[in-house]
Amino acid sequence: MQEPDFWNVKDEAEEKSRKFEELTKEMETWERLQKENKELLELALESEKEKDHSIKKEIEKKFILLKQEFEKLEFFILLSEKYDKNNAIIAIHAGTGGVDAQDWAAMLLRMYLRFCEKRGWLVRIIHESVGSEAGIKSVTFEVKGNYAFGFLKSENGVHRLVRISPFDAEKMRHTSFALVEVIPELEEIDEVEINDKDIRIDTFLSSGHGGQSVNTTYSAVRITHLPTKITVTCQNERSQKQNKETAMKILKSKLHQIIEDEKQEEKQKLRGEYHEAAWGNQIRSYVLQPYKMVKDHRTKHEEQDVNKILDGEIDNFIEKFLRKK
Repeated sequence: MQEPDFWNVKDEAEEKSRKFEELTKEMETWERLQKENKELLELALESEKEKDHSIKKEIEKKFILLKQEFEKLEFFILLSEKYDKNNAIIAIHAGTGGVDAQDWAAMLLRMYLRFCEKRGWLVRIIHESVGSEAGIKSVTFEVKGNYAFGFLKSENGVHRLVRISPFDAEKMRHTSFALVEVIPELEEIDEVEINDKDIRIDTFLSSGHGGQSVNTTYSAVRITHLPTKITVTCQNERSQKQNKETAMKILKSKLHQIIEDEKQEEKQKLRGEYHEAAWGNQIRSYVLQPYKMVKDHRTKHEEQDVNKILDGEIDNFIEKFLRKK
C-alpha cells in the first residue's frame, strides 16, 4: 500500500485496502483478547495469593464475558474450507408462484441486503430483472466481505414461502418458491479456459428500475456458454467492456464450480446440501399463515419470529448449517 503507484488502479486498490482493514481488525481482536485474558489471570492469581476475595465476583464476571467473546471467534473454525474467505456472488430467481414468487424473490433480496449491511459488507447489484407487476424476476449481486462466501453458502437452494397473498382479491393462501444460487468469487482461475466458439455474446440497452432507459448505448452484455447453457447477464457497469469483464468473471466462477464438483466425491463441495436444486427440494420454509415459523429442512432448526428473519437475522440458521457440515 506504500507503493507510489498503488492507487493507479482504483478498484484493485480499494479492494486491497478493504482486505487490509479486515485482517488488521481480526488480528487486533485476537491480540486484545489475549492481553485481557493474561491480565485477568494475573489478577486472579494475585487475588488468590493475597487471600483477597473482594474482587472475586468481578473477576468471574469478566471471565464470562471473555469466554463468550472467544466462543464467537471460535465459530470461524467452521469457515475453513478452500473458498470460505472469498467474496460471494449470489443470484435469486423467482420460481413457481407468479407475481407472488417475484415478490418473494424481492423479499429474499432485502433479507440478504440487510444481513450484509449488519456485517459491514459491500453489495453491488450486477443485474436485475424487475417484475411487471411487483417484485423481481431475477437478480445477481456481488457481496464483498471477509468470509462472505463461507457465511452465505448455507443459503444456496430453494426457499419456500407460505402466506395470504396480497395480490389475491379472495385473500387465499399461496405457496411461492425462489431459487438462491451462491458461488465464490474467483479472481484468477487457471484451469478454466473458455473458447470463443463456445460462447455467444449479446448486447442490449441497459435499463434501470422499472425498465426506463439509462443510456442510449448497448452497454448491457449477456454471455451464453453453449456447451453448458449457462447464461450470465451484466448491465450495471459503466461500459460494455466492463459489463463483459464482469460477466466473464462470473461465468468462469460458475464453470470452475462445476469442475470442482466433478473432482470431489461429495456433490456438495461448494453448493451446499442440494447441489441440483429442484422446486420440490426446498432447503427452508417461511410460513406466515396459518402460523408463523421459519424451518430449515436440513438442520431442523426452527424459529417463530419470521419478521426478524426476513429483516436479515439469519445468523442462527447459518451457524446450525455450518456445524452440521
